[in-house]
Amino acid sequence: MIRPETEAALAEAVASADGPLRIVGGGTRSVGAPVEGAALSLAGLSGVELYEPGALTLVVRAGTPVAEVEEVLAGEGQRLAFEPMDHRALLGTEGAPTMGGVVAGNISGPRRIQVGACRDALLGVRFVDGRGQVLRNGGRVMKNVTGYDLVKLMAGSRGTLGVLSEVAMKVLPTPEAVATLTLHGAGREGAFDAMTRAMKSPFEVSGAAWVPGAGAVHLRLEGFAGSVAYRADRLIALLSDLGEVAVETGAEANAALWRAIRDVEALADLPYVWRVSMAPGALRAGIRGDLDRTARFERLYDWAGGLCWIGMSAEQAAEYAPLYGADDAVSGAVRFHRDLQGAMADPEFGGGHATLVKAPQEVRAQVSVFQPDPAPLDALARGLRAQFDPRGILNPGLMG
Repeated sequence: MIRPETEAALAEAVASADGPLRIVGGGTRSVGAPVEGAALSLAGLSGVELYEPGALTLVVRAGTPVAEVEEVLAGEGQRLAFEPMDHRALLGTEGAPTMGGVVAGNISGPRRIQVGACRDALLGVRFVDGRGQVLRNGGRVMKNVTGYDLVKLMAGSRGTLGVLSEVAMKVLPTPEAVATLTLHGAGREGAFDAMTRAMKSPFEVSGAAWVPGAGAVHLRLEGFAGSVAYRADRLIALLSDLGEVAVETGAEANAALWRAIRDVEALADLPYVWRVSMAPGALRAGIRGDLDRTARFERLYDWAGGLCWIGMSAEQAAEYAPLYGADDAVSGAVRFHRDLQGAMADPEFGGGHATLVKAPQEVRAQVSVFQPDPAPLDALARGLRAQFDPRGILNPGLMG
């Protein structure tokens, strides 16, 4: 494994590479098509480079663990603007999530509806392209690349355009108070109605989710104590016709609940998990249409994050296979994946994306893990990769 400890060493490692490189952050997840190549670890590029609490600005090296950053911010009564998922519980992996990995995946979380995605918090990036050149864009700029907003491009590129070495971002004060309203027994349509009402209300909901099992709707409010109490009362009144609403104001209980939602812990025991991403309005329409066919599978709705998580057991996958003349779980999972992505390609979904997040490698190797782009976008993406990585050595084939 190649493990550079400076940006210069990282650039040299990429420039001198004589074959594909598989970029490794904290080693907590393996999303995307399997990549064959020498492992390039960013674990040695760790540490906080600059933190100005008064300016709400943070600059860290890409291999810095998220937990380390959160500890530093908590010491100043601040937090990350977004809410990055920790994949370890869902995927059964170890390691430590890193800031570079979070940015490369644009991992955003349930608070997205209020503060935006990970990319919206970014101020600047430094990275090494496929030639081994160090490029900078955004905050702390020394060398710009004219014509591209590289800050936005790098978020979600998963290391296919360049290897992140440093990220700069804005942070936010930790709210004074938090409350979660929980609605039980509303039924599926009632649950969707409750989340839709809450998200359309003026009460600044920072999280809305429906969790399988108990079928409970959870709505989160954050801010000054007086404001949270007022908004909670008003939101309870708004939902009063749908059932009884319980309120949790304990900080630890709230943190545990939303961590479980963020990390999709409810689906952790299932071998196949998909993430469907679309706007909440389109998500509801999709659930009443093609996505309704997934009702027999476990589903978790991160409504505020625009996500529907679908989990399938091996037995359910095997039951799906006979629809296409097969009888095994792998074939069933492959067919379901293709059906799901086919449904997302329907224009009525408004550009939805289905991603296979968890599955054995034998399934991932047979499918396009990420939703295929329409031809014009695919051509644009390939053109960008050719420009930033002309040798095609950075995570080749990862995106399909």
